[in-house]
Amino acid sequence: MRNEHRGRGFGRPGGWQQADLPDPADVPDWFAGRLPSDWFTGSPVIEIDRDEIVVIGELPIPQPEKPTDSASEADTADKVPNATKDGAIARFRESTRSARMQIANEAQQRYGRSVAWGVSVDGQRYLFTHLAVPVMTRLRQPERKVLDTLVDSGVARSRADALAWTVKLAGKHAEAWLEELRGAMRKVDDLRSEGPKGL
Repeated sequence: MRNEHRGRGFGRPGGWQQADLPDPADVPDWFAGRLPSDWFTGSPVIEIDRDEIVVIGELPIPQPEKPTDSASEADTADKVPNATKDGAIARFRESTRSARMQIANEAQQRYGRSVAWGVSVDGQRYLFTHLAVPVMTRLRQPERKVLDTLVDSGVARSRADALAWTVKLAGKHAEAWLEELRGAMRKVDDLRSEGPKGL
């Protein structure tokens, strides 16, 4: 289903949030009420940006068959074979496909964002189809040289790939600062909605 909001411009100076998109503050509550209770163990992790809502739920860990002797039991304790995980993921993906599509359509109507799905099994995340949104930018020579070094060294296949790699790296190392910045932006939103007191 096509997202009607995606082509619109930013509603605020600075471009850090689109004012014309529906407020996603209640997304976790909506999914908590909408998702079948037997899909995941616990509440899913939900990540939101301007374009997409990503829902990642924890699947129950499939239990491998019990070994026949105690030595094998000690060796295989708490180990889930990769093939077992792959089977559990494939089963969930196929058996929930039509329901996930229906829920995604409803969420897109409500929040103006695409919905992507993933699962977590035994501490590892597996994302199903999700958006890769192009971002246009202009770089001066020093920045282009950084990207070209990553390409020439084989770290990245192209400048676009190198730029994605550097963004991931920056996000990983600045996670605490970025979360603090997001919190500050939420405070500004709250203050703007309240308006000046005493008027």
